[in-house]
Parts: sequence; C-alpha cells; structure tokens
Amino acid sequence: MTGKGPDVFSDIADRYDRVNRILSLGRDRAWRQRALEFLPQGRVLDLGAGTGAVNVDMGERTLIAADPSLPMLSRNDSPARLAAFGEGLPLADSVLDGVFSAFVFRNLTSVPETLAEIHRVLRPGASAVIVDLTRPIGKMKQRLHRMGSAVFVPLVGRLAGAPSEYKYLNVSLDKLPSPELLFAEGPLALDHTWRMGPLGFVYGAVLKRGL
Repeated sequence: MTGKGPDVFSDIADRYDRVNRILSLGRDRAWRQRALEFLPQGRVLDLGAGTGAVNVDMGERTLIAADPSLPMLSRNDSPARLAAFGEGLPLADSVLDGVFSAFVFRNLTSVPETLAEIHRVLRPGASAVIVDLTRPIGKMKQRLHRMGSAVFVPLVGRLAGAPSEYKYLNVSLDKLPSPELLFAEGPLALDHTWRMGPLGFVYGAVLKRGL
C-alpha cells in the first residue's frame, strides 16, 4: 500500500495515533467523523485501517479492517482484519457497501491500481469516502503551509522518536495533485469534495461506483 513499505509505520505503531493527535491539534477524529456522514451503512472496508482509530465511530456498520502493517493491525480491535495492500485486496467482486480510507492515499504505491480494486469490491451504486492531507488551494496559502509544515512536522517527529518517518510525511504532502485532479479520471466517479483544517490542508472526497 505504501511506497515506503509497511515498516515505516510498523516501527511507530505504539505511538502513531498519539502523534497524529498532536499534528492535527486534536482534530483528526472530527475530520473522520465528517467523512463518515457520507459512508453508507452495511458492510464496509477501512482501507489502511492502522490501529483502528475510526472503529468507535463506525456505528452499526459491519467493519473489515485492512492494513499491510501487522504491528498496526494487531492493535486494531475490529473483529475482521486483513493484512493487505490497497493494490491487491483479497475480497470477492461487488461485496462491499462502502470503502473508507483516512490519511492513506499519499502512501500508496499506485493510486490507479487501488482505485481499480475499490471499484471491483464495491457493489454497484456504492460509495468510497477518502480523507487525506494535501496542500491548500492558492499560491499564498500553499507557501505559508509549506513553510509551517517543514518546521512543525519534523519537530513533532523528533519529539516522538521518529524523525525520518515524519520528515517523509511532510514531503508526501507534495506527492499527489489536488483531489479534484487526482480523482477526476478513473473507474469511480467523483461526487464531491470538501476542505477542512487550517488553510484547508485536509480534504474529503466521495467517489461513487456506477450502477
């Protein structure tokens, strides 16, 4: 699932959620909750589930957690867990009512392959909801955000004892285009996007499989 390999997150599994709370100023759960408003009920996949930060907010949905990092997945309390990469999901065709993925797409080896897999496992008419980080819209906001993240993110990483992992996180913010461009073409139709967080550096996107 990640071009850095699952070990980049396995090494910090015991403090991953705590550091993310610091980096998001305690807003990461609220960003996930906003996205969950668009996730269908029924059988859903949490792609890149990690330690299961979203599990408590999944409600009555039947959850399957998928992540390539075994140390992360071992901390996930979902009753159904898959050690799997997004580019190759061990699921049958058209078996899911929804797919959720938070803070994962920047780490994928192949976004097109992952979107093709999501399309394959979703039922016709079902939705995928993506949350991730990007640069804000507008040159001035991008410049300010790039300057701030270049200092703040590595600093938190050093305090957490994971300087290289969080140096990579800052670099990954420039890895992909905006969600409006990233999801413009592919097997899933981009239904809508929205922005969250300071300067709008967090995005949500809803993708739909055709009938």
